[in-house]
Amino acid sequence: MGERRGVLFDVDGTLVDTTYLHAVCWWSALREYGHDVPMAVIHRAVGMGGDRIPGHLLGDDRDPAQDDALRAAHKTFYGRYRGDLRPLPGARELLFACAERGLTVVLASSADAEELDALRKALDADDAIAAATSSADAREGGSKPAPDILEAALAQSGVDPARAVFVGDSVWDVAAAGRLNLPCIGLTCGGTCKSELAGAGAVAVYDDPAALLALLEESPLGLLR
Repeated sequence: MGERRGVLFDVDGTLVDTTYLHAVCWWSALREYGHDVPMAVIHRAVGMGGDRIPGHLLGDDRDPAQDDALRAAHKTFYGRYRGDLRPLPGARELLFACAERGLTVVLASSADAEELDALRKALDADDAIAAATSSADAREGGSKPAPDILEAALAQSGVDPARAVFVGDSVWDVAAAGRLNLPCIGLTCGGTCKSELAGAGAVAVYDDPAALLALLEESPLGLLR
């Protein structure tokens, strides 16, 4: 680990408006294989690693041999939206504002390489981004709420864990950060309410990247300076 100050960002649902797309695509994939799971239940699972979602939604008595097919179906359905991805309000501006203030900006994503490329294109902020992770950086079984992606993001960027903050939109993000004792800022733009994020341990909660940017100096990110 290095001595840099930095901010780690989840991407799906935090910087790019994809949470409900993932919920719809998991719903479609599950239905394709005969599983009728309410979309509200699926939404609450979005944010944990895709390798964990079939087991989380279907339980231990499912046929685990079907998991790969479900993930492949989700990827196929989601691929139809890849060219239409949009950043959430203020996302690009927030990344540049953090970089301009001397913070190392890191994307701590568990998306696969192809999805991460589409997310970065939607953000159009590569000049502000120092490092980025993908699903390949997590050990098997090490996706959120396990902290592997955050550990990889810290290692790749040289950011000091004692001088880092994570920004995410799900309780799974907050849980992953908590396992490394990283302060986590929660954003409700992924569809998880303020009370639930705060209850999971988020140190501050904002509506979206634009709201965090508007209060940047007094936020936990401002305190890093």
